[in-house]
Amino acid sequence: MVLSRMPLSFLWWVSILSGVLFLATLVTVPIFIALIPPDYFSRERPCLRKIHPIPKWTLLVFKNLLGLMLLISGIVMLILPGQGIITILVGLSLLDFPCKKHIQRRLIGDPRVFKTMNWIRARAHKPPLEYPTPSHDQ
Repeated sequence: MVLSRMPLSFLWWVSILSGVLFLATLVTVPIFIALIPPDYFSRERPCLRKIHPIPKWTLLVFKNLLGLMLLISGIVMLILPGQGIITILVGLSLLDFPCKKHIQRRLIGDPRVFKTMNWIRARAHKPPLEYPTPSHDQ
């Protein structure tokens, strides 16, 4: 058996990590979902602001690191307790890469995910998300 060969301290660390990730997502994911504009998944292009290059690149690096951290946490939460799919969706929203909108629209197009995100937004007193239109970037 593989589990019987693992040191007990490793299992404790995995359990602690699981609990910390679960609690962190219970707090942070609803905040991110409430901050998403209602038309984020239905509009074709996000708004681009003209900012000085230094703060722009600093924010871009920070946003992508945070998105990568949430994406990895969401993947881990598919196995461990937590809001895996929703955390993955929030992480993807923060990352910048080709075909991002297509993947997001596939995830948000699932009625359970869409309903859950709008439920979280309703609890934050935010308007519901607009249902995504079929993507042309496939």
